[in-house]
Amino acid sequence: MPQLDTTWFISQFFWLCVCFFIMLFFMSKVFLPKITDILEQRQRKIDDYLVKAHQLKEQAEESLKKYQTALAQASADANSALEESRKEMNAFIAKKNDELNLKLQKKLSEGESKVREMHLKALNEIKDVSQVLAKDILSKLNLPSIDEAELKKNIDDVLKR
Repeated sequence: MPQLDTTWFISQFFWLCVCFFIMLFFMSKVFLPKITDILEQRQRKIDDYLVKAHQLKEQAEESLKKYQTALAQASADANSALEESRKEMNAFIAKKNDELNLKLQKKLSEGESKVREMHLKALNEIKDVSQVLAKDILSKLNLPSIDEAELKKNIDDVLKR
């Protein structure tokens, strides 16, 4: 094996060192800076993305707070509008109910007065019919006729009971 031959050992060692240092030089001046630059660019992008993500997160949280505030305000406005509408409807219903009660009271009083009038009219007609009927009955029974004033008085007494 030529590697173990001592006559060639120094020349092999020399070329080993030359190749090693040439490789070391290329690695340190060409390859490693490119790799380092790529790694730094990658880290910068990651940091930029993290900063942007943090900013977007803050914006999203701020937007969420604004949304929640707006939603709470809209809910409060809707509740107040609903309460106001409820009050207006209750007032309207009460007003209409009062109007209806007035109309019903008026119709009721008109109906009662008509009933009273009809009752009085019916009583008068009953009186008249009763007088005629009583005269007919007395005449058919061949009883002495009673005076009309006395007959009216007796019928009035009976109807008043």
